[in-house]
Formats: sequence, structure tokens, C-alpha cells
Amino acid sequence: MAPNKIDDRSARENRERLKGYKARQAMHRFRVRRRVRDNWIAGIAIVAVAAGATFAQIAYFSTGPGKPVATAEPEPTESTPPTGENVGDVPDQALAEGRTWTGTLTINDVPLGIELDGAAAPQGVASFISLTESDFYTGVPCHRLTNGGFFVLQCGDPDGDGSGGPGYSYGPVENAPADDVYPAGTLAMARQSGNAYSNGSQFFIVYEETTIPSDAAGGYTVLGTVTSGLDELKATVTDQGIEGGVTDGPPAIPVAITGVSVE
Repeated sequence: MAPNKIDDRSARENRERLKGYKARQAMHRFRVRRRVRDNWIAGIAIVAVAAGATFAQIAYFSTGPGKPVATAEPEPTESTPPTGENVGDVPDQALAEGRTWTGTLTINDVPLGIELDGAAAPQGVASFISLTESDFYTGVPCHRLTNGGFFVLQCGDPDGDGSGGPGYSYGPVENAPADDVYPAGTLAMARQSGNAYSNGSQFFIVYEETTIPSDAAGGYTVLGTVTSGLDELKATVTDQGIEGGVTDGPPAIPVAITGVSVE
């Protein structure tokens, strides 16, 4: 019997539909695989960027007076003190008197009530008192602000770029929190990474609770606390953001210490 032309056409159409269906299925499977692959790549990239940003923040946060030299064993200099010893004319610990000091730290005309623990951090408090009494801090900028997981305002560098200090450096680390958590209002010393004897004049104010991992030298010397004025500082200074819209850098507005007094 001769083939039916209508049946042949119908069979061809069915075959074409089947081929098209299989092609669409193959394309769907390809797109699913590519989506899964792209999602994995994007996820890995996000984790890598976040880890890099955290590492960069920790590394930069740890720079106190003097920029660390990028060598395995940096030569000791005045700005990069040798680990394990004081350098220069460091104020006598006895100046702290082993007691609590109260006073006012004024930043951009915002008065912050402060308490310094001369018993828990005698060397750090003695240095802070000595610098205050010599009027070292008045007019010195707050050169650094962070808001990307770290919430600190760093001040006390007369050079305004993170490299300056009072002409001496001291240690060791005193009164650092055992759990690496620095509550809002903490007043603590900045230092170089891995060097417990690189404290100078630079300090930071924690304006929101922040975890700062310890390094080989430990944590960071806690001088005391801000007891009042923190909300006003946040509203008028830290909430104004960071230059360039980044999470770590100079404040978007000029910030400076306009006065310090302790008693």
C-alpha cells in the first residue's frame, strides 16, 4: 500500500516537535548548570572580598605611631620601636597614682566625659595625663573613622596621617579585654601590629561595640571609658560618614580634639 502523505507529514511534524522539545530541555539543563556555577563563583568572590576587607581593617587598625616597615625584620627606628622595650622619655607610671581620673575630652566642641583607670593601665594613663598637662592634644586631628564592622574614631596623631606620635613609645599592653570585645564608650590606645611597645599618643574611641582580634602582642590597652556625650559625638561626627563613602578612612568632615582636661 502506498504511504499516506498526510501520515508522513504528521510523522515529520511529530519528529520536529520532539527535536525541538529535546533541544529546549538541553538548553534548560545548560542554563541551570551555568546558574549554579555562576552562583558558586559569586559566593566565593564575596567571601574572598569580605575576608580581604576584614584582614585589611585589622592590619590597618593595628598601626599606631609610626608606619610599620614592610620587611620581615624591620630595622628599629624612632617611629618603629623595637619590640619589648620603651623608647624615649616615657612618663613615669607613678603619675597615674593608681586611681581613677575623671575629666573631659572635647572633640569638635562636643564634650565627652571620661574616666581613666590608673590602677588597671598605669603606664597608658600616665602617658595620657602627661600629654594632657603639656597641652599636646589640643588641635590634634582625629584622622581615622571606621564603620564597616569596626566602629572606632582614632585621634591623637599630630601628623594627621597615622604615622605621628609624641617622640616616645611604650608598653606593654594593659587592661585589654580577654574576649577581644570593646564595648561602646571604650577609650583605648592604638599601636603597631605585633608590637606591644609601640603605644604613643594615638588612641581610639569605640562608638559602637566592636570585636578587635588580638594579635601576637595581645589586645589593646584600655585607658578607660567615655561616660557621657557619646550620642552627640555619633550624631555630629561619626554619622557624617567617611571621606569617599568608604568604610575606613578620614572622616568626611574635619575632626579635631578641641580640648582635654583631667583631674
